[in-house]
Amino acid sequence: MEHAPPGTPAWTVALQESALGAAMRESLYLYPLVEIVHLVGIALLVGSIVSLDLRLMGVRLKLPAAPTAQHLLPVTVAGFSLAVASGSLLFTTEAASLFFNPAFRLKLILIALGGVNAALFHLGPWRRVAEWQHAPPPLAARLGGALSTVLWIGALSCGRLIAYL
Repeated sequence: MEHAPPGTPAWTVALQESALGAAMRESLYLYPLVEIVHLVGIALLVGSIVSLDLRLMGVRLKLPAAPTAQHLLPVTVAGFSLAVASGSLLFTTEAASLFFNPAFRLKLILIALGGVNAALFHLGPWRRVAEWQHAPPPLAARLGGALSTVLWIGALSCGRLIAYL
């Protein structure tokens, strides 16, 4: 890439100029297909997370919390896997410029914070789920669910804004 901005990491230029990056950019069908897979992954990921978050925030209390989470976890994992794999492929098309895109960077930060929030939730309120799985969750669980929803919708929004910044 001849005109990379100053400070562009060499690995992003190399990735963008790789055979994979070129194939993603030049194929009539590959980029749209990968983008569709990315959208399906995001739908599964965010849909399953927000579904559990709503239960954690007190919606549909008749659904026991632990079995609901157990039912949704494989969907979350599948969605995350699809989104990461396809997102990585999409990144190869414009790696050098995406590296500096503020919406892209914020998206990655929000995803990381979503993971931290989930880990803290599992180390905290989830350890006592047996006490509240058929009742309104404690405040810490409700706040964790609300924060999770905000973080994942924020990541989703940043992903959409990448094209405009």
